[in-house]
Amino acid sequence: MQDSFHTEHTPIVSGAWRRTACGAGLLAEDGSVAASIFAEMSALAARTGAINLGQGFPDEDGPAEVLEAARQAISDGVNQYSPGRGQPVLLEAIARHQQRFYGLKLDPGSEILVTAGATEALAATILALIEPGDEVVTFEPFYDAYGGLIGLGGGIHRTVPLRAPDFQPDLDALRAAVTDRTRLIIVNDPHNPTGAIFPRETLELIVKLAHQHDALIVTDEVYEHLTFGAPHIPIATLPGAWERTVTISSGGKTFSLTGWKVGWLSAPAKIVTAILAVKQFLTYVNAAPFQPAIAVGLDLPDAYFAHIAAEMKGKRDVLATGLRAAGFAISVPQGSYFIVADATPLGFTDGADLCRRLPELAGVVAVPIAAFCSPAHRGEYAPLVRFAYCKKIEFLEQASAELAALKPR
Repeated sequence: MQDSFHTEHTPIVSGAWRRTACGAGLLAEDGSVAASIFAEMSALAARTGAINLGQGFPDEDGPAEVLEAARQAISDGVNQYSPGRGQPVLLEAIARHQQRFYGLKLDPGSEILVTAGATEALAATILALIEPGDEVVTFEPFYDAYGGLIGLGGGIHRTVPLRAPDFQPDLDALRAAVTDRTRLIIVNDPHNPTGAIFPRETLELIVKLAHQHDALIVTDEVYEHLTFGAPHIPIATLPGAWERTVTISSGGKTFSLTGWKVGWLSAPAKIVTAILAVKQFLTYVNAAPFQPAIAVGLDLPDAYFAHIAAEMKGKRDVLATGLRAAGFAISVPQGSYFIVADATPLGFTDGADLCRRLPELAGVVAVPIAAFCSPAHRGEYAPLVRFAYCKKIEFLEQASAELAALKPR
């Protein structure tokens, strides 16, 4: 009787969740919600003992002085709600960082907002700045949160393709995608999942199009310090860009502290206030003892930031060598945590199937690039797989040796 009661009387669960799941590509035809590919692959790694090169989190902690600053903050009683915009010590450190690296002068009290990681910054920004029916342009492949959040806000997601091997947009396609219906242009640079960095010409065109169509620009720059040879150019530094740009970053990738979830955004004061109106009803505030610790990190000397980029480049090169030796065709990333490999030379045309079989075939877990694409375009990226190299060198070397088992004989 109990089973029958629940079957007959359980209400239909309607709401914005359906748009969100659909936007992220997780809504099945039967109405069920699939787990994200990251959760699936991490669970597969845990279940099989495979080396997890799927999800982009480091396996080493960040700088000792940043960790100690968090311990000290806890001991000092920094354990209650922070101010709504963020602790002044972090707001001021972010302002110094933007001035030091990019020449951007920010008012820490009105032009910066601390968030629960970059994802909350994206959520608050998208939900605050679009109305149902507004169009939002991103590049594709795209970080899955973009699609989910655009769907949650009732927006219409338009994409500009990035194609192997260099993953740079066709500028005519970019011009065609941005119209008078466009409210936001979201730019992830350095780009996840491809590791591409957009040249100044592309960024300048984005600014021009934003002015032409009265759109706002949202930049996701969480990998800003992990670039290899190509400089990172924040769009907000370009002529005419600051007044219509929301710049988002976080401490997670820069300091290998992804679990702390300390992010931030900067923009003109009126835009920050509009975003705060939404953000305060998401997490309200977060990470009290971690905020002063991230402030310590942002004030570390230039040598630290040069070191982390050089170290990550070395890890990239170790994995790239291993992937080539295994028979993959690869696109060498200019930044980020990730490298894209084409499995076609190995005889695999379905990256998702390969990723699910990799633990058995080679003791490694990766993520298919198609998971970062809308259903209509997944076929174009089907053979491509993303591997994360933000791991200890010994694991990358072990993974490379294991992957050699895939090489055609």
